[in-house]
Amino acid sequence: MKLKIPEYVENLVPYKSGNKLEGGITRQQFKAMTNLASNENPFGVPKKAKEAMIKAIDESHIYPDPSGSELVSALSSHYKIDQNRIITGSGSDSLIQMIFNAFCTKGEEILTADVTFIGAFVNANKLGRKLKLVKTKDYGFDLTKILENINNNTRIIYLANPNNPTGTMFSGDEFTSFMEKVPEDVLVILDEAYWLYASHHKDYPNGLDYEFDNLIVLRTFSKCYGLAGARIGFAFAHPDIINILYRVKLPFEPNIIALQGAVAALGDLEYVKNTIETNKKCLALQESKFDDLGIKYVKGFGNFTMMLFKGEPEAIKFTKYMLNNNVVLRHLPMFGLPNAVRINTGTLEQTKNALNLIEKFINN
Repeated sequence: MKLKIPEYVENLVPYKSGNKLEGGITRQQFKAMTNLASNENPFGVPKKAKEAMIKAIDESHIYPDPSGSELVSALSSHYKIDQNRIITGSGSDSLIQMIFNAFCTKGEEILTADVTFIGAFVNANKLGRKLKLVKTKDYGFDLTKILENINNNTRIIYLANPNNPTGTMFSGDEFTSFMEKVPEDVLVILDEAYWLYASHHKDYPNGLDYEFDNLIVLRTFSKCYGLAGARIGFAFAHPDIINILYRVKLPFEPNIIALQGAVAALGDLEYVKNTIETNKKCLALQESKFDDLGIKYVKGFGNFTMMLFKGEPEAIKFTKYMLNNNVVLRHLPMFGLPNAVRINTGTLEQTKNALNLIEKFINN
C-alpha cells in the first residue's frame, strides 16, 4: 500500500476487549461461558430499558436528536443539575475522545497514571496526543506525584475513581486538596464509571459535589445500568466546556435505541439497587475466600477485584485453568501487570462457582 499513514497511527495496535478470546471460539460458545473479565452487569438488560429499546426500533429510520435532549432532561432531573452542564456520548470512550480532541493539541500533554483505564491510552495514542505517565502508588493514583508533574505543557489530567483495572479509590479529602492545587487552565477528567458501586463508602468523593470550572465528570450506563452493548455515557461540566464539546461531537450519537434505553434504565431503581447489593455481597465473598486461601489481592471499590500472583507464569496458568472450566477472567499484562488477574463480580451463583474453582486451583 502506498498511502501515507501518520506514524502514531501506524504504531497503534487494535484494541482487544476483555471478552475477546483466541482459538476460534464463537460468540455462541462464549455466551455459554461465565464472563467475569469485562466488568459487565451479570443481570442482563434492565426490563424497562429492554422494552424502551424494542419500542425505539420503530423510530430507527429517523435520525436521533443531536443533543439527546430527552436523556439530558432525565439526567438533569435525576441529578438536579442544569441541562446546559450535561452532554451524552457513545460510552466513556467517545466522551474521552471528544475531550482530548477539544482541549489538547499535538505536542501538549495529557497527564495520568501508568496503570488506569486503557481507553484513555487508546484515545490519546490514536489522536497523536502526548501522554505523560506517573507511577501508581499501592496500585492507585498518586495525586501528589501527579501535581508535581504538571508543567506549562499540561492540558489535561485524567483520573479514574475507582480506578480500572486496580479497583483502588482516592478519598474526598485527597481529591479536594488535589483540585485546589491544579492550575485553572488544566482540565481534570474525573471518570466515575464505577461510582454507583463505590458511593456507599463515606469517604468516596462524588464528583457532582465539586464546583471547579476546570472539572469534567464522566459516568456511564455500561456498568451498573446494564447497557454496555448499547454504548452510552454522559458527562457533567461547566456550560462553557459542554459548549466546546458539542463542536467536536459526532452529531448523531448516541443512537436512538441507546438513548431510549438509557432514559428507561435511569428510572429502574429496583434493578440498580439489586445490582449494588449483589455486588457488595460478591466482593465480600471474594475477599473472604482470597484471605482464606492466602491469595494476595487489591481491595476493590468497583465491581471487581485484582488478584496478584507470584509471577506471570502462574497468572497465565490460573487464567487458562479458569477458562478451561468455562470462566473467563482478565489477565492484565497489557496494563503492565503481568502477574495480575482481574475478576469481576457476577451473580451470587456465578461468584460462588468461580470461587470454588479458584479454591481447587490453589489446593491442587
